[in-house]
Amino acid sequence: MRVLQALLILALAQPMAWGAPSKADGEEIEHLISYLAASDCTFNRNGTWYSGQRAAEHLRTKYDYLLKKGLVTTAETFVERAGSASSMSGKPYLVRCGDAAPVESRAWFLAELARFRNDRHRSAGTPLRPGPGGRVPSRARLVADQ
Repeated sequence: MRVLQALLILALAQPMAWGAPSKADGEEIEHLISYLAASDCTFNRNGTWYSGQRAAEHLRTKYDYLLKKGLVTTAETFVERAGSASSMSGKPYLVRCGDAAPVESRAWFLAELARFRNDRHRSAGTPLRPGPGGRVPSRARLVADQ
């Protein structure tokens, strides 16, 4: 019986050991939370609009809880499990920036994650992929397009 209990404890402890985000994923998650907090956007949770700062505080609490459970391992799992919908009501979160129509927070976070990764990729000096017509755009052109 003690062997069975020991195996059960080991089996339950293993997912927690595997469930920590990598350093890069942790940086991406921290960026998403900070980006929301610093934005002038408002965040709708269960029908009420909150400042980006207040929403970021809420998402930080959710993230910390999920992290302890080993349920967030990537920026994408953070967005899906903490940043997309209320865990109580299931209603999707919305983000509204300025006069623009509200968008689901999932799309907002994933767009920012893609932009952040792209910027980090560029600043690392990795080669750019060819664009339409097989040409690689110049760095000056990329900066001008931003």
